[in-house]
Amino acid sequence: MNRFTQLLLGVATAFLLVACDDESDNLHTWMQQEQAATRPSVKPISPPKEFVPQAYVAATTLDPFSKERLAAVLRGSGSAPPTISDALVAPERARRKEQLESFPLDGISMVGFLKKGSADVGLVKVDGLIYQVNKGMYMGQNYGKIKNVNESSITIREIVQDGVGEWVERDAVLELQEAKK
Repeated sequence: MNRFTQLLLGVATAFLLVACDDESDNLHTWMQQEQAATRPSVKPISPPKEFVPQAYVAATTLDPFSKERLAAVLRGSGSAPPTISDALVAPERARRKEQLESFPLDGISMVGFLKKGSADVGLVKVDGLIYQVNKGMYMGQNYGKIKNVNESSITIREIVQDGVGEWVERDAVLELQEAKK
C-alpha cells in the first residue's frame, strides 16, 4: 500500500469513530433513563412456620424386632393352646406329601394345558420333567393346593407365616410360559 492510501484509511477511521461517539452518547442517555424508570418488585418472604415437636408414643410398645417378641412366638409353638392360624396348617402337616411339594414354587413353570373329558389338566415343568396337575393336587413348599386350572394359568392357595408367626392363606398364580425361540 502506498502512503496516500494509508492516509485516506486513517482519516476515514477517525471520521467513523467521531460519528459513533455521538450515537453512543445517545445510547448511554437512553439506558440511564430506562434504568431510572424501572423499579424492581420484590415480594416479601413469609416468616417460617414454627416447629412443634411431637411426643414419641410408641416407646412403651414392644419392638417387633426384639428378642422378647421372638421368644413369645417360639413359646407359642410349644405347649400353648392352638390358635386359629394353627388350625390352618394342622391338617396340612398330617397328610402325606405329594411329589411336587418338594420343589419351590418359583422353580415350577406352567408349559401347557389339556382337557381330559370334563377335567382341566395343567402341564408343569420341573427340572426338565413335565407333570400333569389338576384341581385339588398340591405343589410348592408352602402347602400349596391347586384351586383352579385354566388355559392360561394355575391358581394355588398357599399357607405361609406372616411377620409375627401367624399362619395365613395367600394365592399364587403360575402363568403359562411362552416357548423360547
